[in-house]
Amino acid sequence: MEKSKIMSQEKFKEKVFQMIIGNLLRYGVWISLSIAFMGGITYLINHGNEPEDYSVFIEKDNNIFNVVGNVCEGLIHGSGESIIFSGILLLFLTPMLRLLISLFVFFLEKDYLYVFITSIVAIIIGLSVSFGFSH
Repeated sequence: MEKSKIMSQEKFKEKVFQMIIGNLLRYGVWISLSIAFMGGITYLINHGNEPEDYSVFIEKDNNIFNVVGNVCEGLIHGSGESIIFSGILLLFLTPMLRLLISLFVFFLEKDYLYVFITSIVAIIIGLSVSFGFSH
């Protein structure tokens, strides 16, 4: 009897964890898309009549930390481009947050193999984002 009670508690915890992760991903995507959409509207209101030259692409900055700093500064000024980019950053951070929550849950469950694997994935993603922009 005691073993079946423990199993049902574990299944309940697993379902709660799956529900939290599902909601995180679902609402994270919707919120980030909404922010990017509002940024698009703001950009069109401020720059809708300006002609665009799509034949030339100029990369303004190649350091992710400078890019995030510029986006934060642009958000303070209400820049449509910065609002769009913050939506894109939030879209990227949504699965990263899922990864970090999974790491925390695996640690609480004392599942150290998955803690190790998830940590390696998080480190690889962090390093690729940090150094991926530099030439």
